[in-house]
Amino acid sequence: MIILAGTPIGNLKDASARLVEALEQAAVVAAEDTRVTQRLLAGLGIRNRPRLIALHDHNEREKAAELVELARDADLLVLSDAGMPTVSDPGFHLVDAAIAADVQVTAIPGPSAVLTALAVSGLPTDRFTFEGFLPRKSGDRLASLRRLANEQRTMVFFESPNRIAASLADVASALGESRRVAVCRELTKLYEQVKRGTAAELAEWAAEGVRGEICIVVAGAPARDADPDAALGQVLALVADGMRLKEAAAEVADATGLGKRELYQAALAARRS
Repeated sequence: MIILAGTPIGNLKDASARLVEALEQAAVVAAEDTRVTQRLLAGLGIRNRPRLIALHDHNEREKAAELVELARDADLLVLSDAGMPTVSDPGFHLVDAAIAADVQVTAIPGPSAVLTALAVSGLPTDRFTFEGFLPRKSGDRLASLRRLANEQRTMVFFESPNRIAASLADVASALGESRRVAVCRELTKLYEQVKRGTAAELAEWAAEGVRGEICIVVAGAPARDADPDAALGQVLALVADGMRLKEAAAEVADATGLGKRELYQAALAARRS
């Protein structure tokens, strides 16, 4: 089978007993970076020396079929540099290929930067969305953030220390300067830090420079009490101006938080009458 194993995101003491056992017994390991895996083996005192195969973003598609066939005969342990494979890390295409080939896939749970950042952020945890890395270019980043302007769930992002200040400035621009944000850096490591405040405050703080592995946690948009009748009027007005009904319903739904399907059906009924 294929075994996706969660590895420490910082503190090696977070390695689970199951991970240690799997590393001690593994014959073959597919690793995002074999050098990082070698350091993990040494840090955990693992004497076993499995065969290491590089599996990263640049070769995963071409390697997937070969590794799936290998996993038919022996367990294949899959590691990313930190955290769980497939979550903003290599592994998804391998899992997809394994499922198509009817090869079993299981996981050894482990530390998660996403959940750790969410837990310590001080922001609502009952509903959240993980958005991965924000786009590198400011224009693309702003467009992505504006699409999330009405998202009511807490949002978690990964970010590079080189772009953190610019990204926080874009969060303030797209979502509002007063939107609550937590920047979580170096989680579980010696210099762990959680900085909380408004988007504007943290953009100013980050302008001085921030180092390390970073998660940004952003509060969701406040719930709005939209008027369905007024929203229907907006849909009909957009249609009267030449917009297609489906597009008009989607635009007003995004702006009000009301259901797109409900607005569409209501508009159809209003036009018939």
